[in-house]
This record gives sequence, structure tokens and C-alpha cells, in this order.
Amino acid sequence: MFPAIAAIAAAMQRADNMTAEREHRAALPLGFVEFITLIAMLMALNALSIDPMLPALPAIGEALGIAEENSRQWIISAYFLGMAVGSLFYGSLSDRYGRKPVLVVTLSFYLVSTLACAVATSFAMMLAGRAAAGFFAAAVRVVAVSIVRDLFVGDRMARIMSVIFIVFMIVPVIAPTLGQVILYIASWRWIFGALLVLGAAMALWTIFRLPETLTDANRIDISLDDVAATFGQIITHRSAFGYMLASGVSMGALVGFITSVQQIFFDVFHEPEVFPFAFAAIAGFIAIGSFFNSRLVERMGARRLSQGSLMAFILLSAIHVGIILSGWETVWTFIAMQSSALLCFALCGSNFSSISMEPFARGAGAASSFQACLTTLLSALIGAFIGSLFDGTTLPLALGFLLCGTGGLLGVMWAERGKLFTRPNIPKMPAPCR
Repeated sequence: MFPAIAAIAAAMQRADNMTAEREHRAALPLGFVEFITLIAMLMALNALSIDPMLPALPAIGEALGIAEENSRQWIISAYFLGMAVGSLFYGSLSDRYGRKPVLVVTLSFYLVSTLACAVATSFAMMLAGRAAAGFFAAAVRVVAVSIVRDLFVGDRMARIMSVIFIVFMIVPVIAPTLGQVILYIASWRWIFGALLVLGAAMALWTIFRLPETLTDANRIDISLDDVAATFGQIITHRSAFGYMLASGVSMGALVGFITSVQQIFFDVFHEPEVFPFAFAAIAGFIAIGSFFNSRLVERMGARRLSQGSLMAFILLSAIHVGIILSGWETVWTFIAMQSSALLCFALCGSNFSSISMEPFARGAGAASSFQACLTTLLSALIGAFIGSLFDGTTLPLALGFLLCGTGGLLGVMWAERGKLFTRPNIPKMPAPCR
């Protein structure tokens, strides 16, 4: 009897979700293509603030007197840490004041911080500017996910996030090349100049085209007690918290790759001219993975697809470690193994995010904030640690991939109570409000 009642309740909930989704989408004045492009470009602002810096790190280090090569990685890591801290606040602010106002204000402060980086005269000033830029740019990730959650649910949300990821991943493909092109014709400071132009364009696009997607019924007053209670609900929600942990740990591999890859191509393989094209190829495989995810996730389910892909990621990482220890590593084996592993990662990332957000309708902003803060903080710290271990070989990065994948799988197994490849019905947990 109870299973039958549960099945009926689940069907009613799915019907309510589909009705709400149709109503929200009907009120959206943007076309679907423009909406996807805008959200993807907002999320890509962070990638554009990171990846074009990679070929410029030696020039920035020389200009600012950074003698230790591994210390240059903090130009990247400081941005990630700023994102982690900033992510904690914007969800609750957007739940109270709306998605659009938070985006516009934070984009404005991002422009000021980027300007400070462009005119930096010391390493300390650069790190402060980068951390501040990451702090304010954190809003675009948090609020963008909340906007998608306002409009879509479940595996449908996972598919939309995958489509967004396809557009989003075009940016890492071209970003290092963009940075290299700027270096050919101007100094590294003009990379920040390009970011100023792009940030201003995104702010104007948001002001004039993006509607407010948060309904009055889902607005939540800001209260420290309520925010703490919401975060407490997330932490005690085994599935949501487990997938957030898995996402943060596995993403540490990606951050480790970003912080280490410039030194690997410059110092290990001595192929600096190959770097922008190799990075584009590897990032292209992430885009391919996101494309396949968008086509498969509703058919297979976010859980089955992401769990299987994570296992493949671990296997490929173990093979890469074996290749390195056998002395067979070359620039081409590195590109092939990293491309394959990160393709698998693409089949995990957006799905983990969607699964962890699935239980939260009201309070989606606060949940997205907590998710972004936890995953970014974990990945930034793990990635910075992997980067700090760079020793003139690719072994620390490959081992980092293997350990991050294994840690992510342990998080998933904990979230699912050891039962993988299932599709459980996860109850919604509304955030508290007064």
C-alpha cells in the first residue's frame, strides 16, 4: 500500500513540476537560444578570467618580480579562492532581492576589480585584485544555476545545464589562444582590458534582456537563522551534500590541471608554441562530453550516466599513472590521456550539480550558494595543492586525477548508501522562511 501511495505522490509531484516549468518558460521573453547563450556566457566569464592568463603567467611573473615559478600559480588560485568565499553570499541575496539585481551589481564590482589587476604594480596588488574579481564574479555562477533551477527541474535541468555547458566550453577552447594573440600584439595588461570590455557587455546584456525569474512565492527574507537552517538542511540531506562533496573533490583535478598545465608544456615538454592548441584540444573534449551528456542524460538518468563516467575517469587516470611510471610519457600521450579523462569529467560535472540541487525548489539560491562555495573551496584547495607539487614531471597531476576521482566516487557511494546506478525519488526540502 505504502509503495503505491508513494508512487502516486511522486507522479503528482512530477506533474506539478512540469506545470510550473511550462508556466515559467512561457513568461520568458528571451528565445531559447538567446537564453542558453546568455547563461552560458555569464558562467563563462569565470573561465575567461582564468584561461587567457595561462600563457601570460611568465610575462606577469617577470613584470611583477615573481621569482618562484610555482608562486605564479597563485594568480589563478587567488581567483578560485575569491570565488569560493563570494559564492556563500549571493544565493541568499538573490533569493531575497531577485536574480537580476544581484547580477548587475556584482558585475559592476567585477569591472572595478579587473581594472585594479590591469594596473597592478606588485604581486600583492595583483593577488588582491584577482581575489576581489573572483569574489564578485562568483555571483554569475551561483545566480546562473539558480535561474536555470527557477525554470527547469530534474533530468530536464541536467540536460539544459549540459547544453549550457556546450556553449560554455567553447570559451576554454579559444581562451588561451586569445591570451596568446593579445601577447603577440600588446602587453599582458591588455588581457585584463579585454575582460573589462567583455564584462561591460555582459552587464548591459543582462540589464536589457534578462527578465527576473524568481517568483514572489519563492522569495525568502534574509535572516541569519534562516540561512543557517537552510545550510543545515543541505548538510543533513545525504544525497545533496554527498554529491556536492563528490563534485568539489573531483573538480579538484580540473583546477590542478589548470594551475599546472602551463608549466607542463613550457618546462616538461618544452613546447610553449603547442600549448594554446593543445589546451584547446583538451578543452574541446570537455565540450564533446557535455554535448553527449545533453543527448543522453534524460535517456539514461543523471545518476547512472555520471556514476559510470566517474568510474571511467578513475580507470583512465590509473592508466595514465602507469604510462608515466613506465617512462612512456610524451606530449602526445599527455594530451590523449588528459583529453579522455576530462571528457569523462564532463559527463559528471553538470549532472552532480543538478542532482545536488534537485531537492531545493524554494531556497534554490541559498542551496546554489552553498554548493558553489563548497565545491569551489574544495576544488581550489585541492587544485592548489596538486599544482604546488609540480616537480618537473607530469606524475603529480596524474596522481592528483586518480585520487580526486577516487575521492569523488567515495562521496557518491556515501550519498547513495552504496547503491549505485539507481534512480531514487529524492524528496523536496523547502528552505525555511519567516
